[in-house]
Amino acid sequence: MSSTKFNFRAAVYLIIREENKVLLIRRFNTGWMDGMYSPPAGHVDGSETIQEAMAREAKEEVNLDILPEDLFVLHTMHRKSDYEYFDFFLETTKYTGVLNNNEKDKCDEIKWFSINSLPENTLDYIKEAFKQISEGKNFSSFGF
Repeated sequence: MSSTKFNFRAAVYLIIREENKVLLIRRFNTGWMDGMYSPPAGHVDGSETIQEAMAREAKEEVNLDILPEDLFVLHTMHRKSDYEYFDFFLETTKYTGVLNNNEKDKCDEIKWFSINSLPENTLDYIKEAFKQISEGKNFSSFGF
């Protein structure tokens, strides 16, 4: 048995819905899954809560100000890709700011899509997360 402890990565995803639509961004020039849609997202840095990470990423990526206490975990996914991740899908209904693409070097489109008709080029695990959320499930695994 190895004495090396397992380390996982953690990522956060912002779920903002308006009526029956959800906000997605299209990845661009990142070197990973470019051209694919995802909610605004990012990695959790050390010494920050997942709510703080999501609030930071929302401001950095799409110019929205969200208080960490206004974010709640809607779904958690244990995902295996190149690395093992715990993905936290957080939702809010309270935010301020004008929606803007603040990372034009990493994102080439921000758009609202029907939650029942996501674009074909949405990341597979994101589609699965939305399916699980629509079924009222708060935890899933993907890629194992």
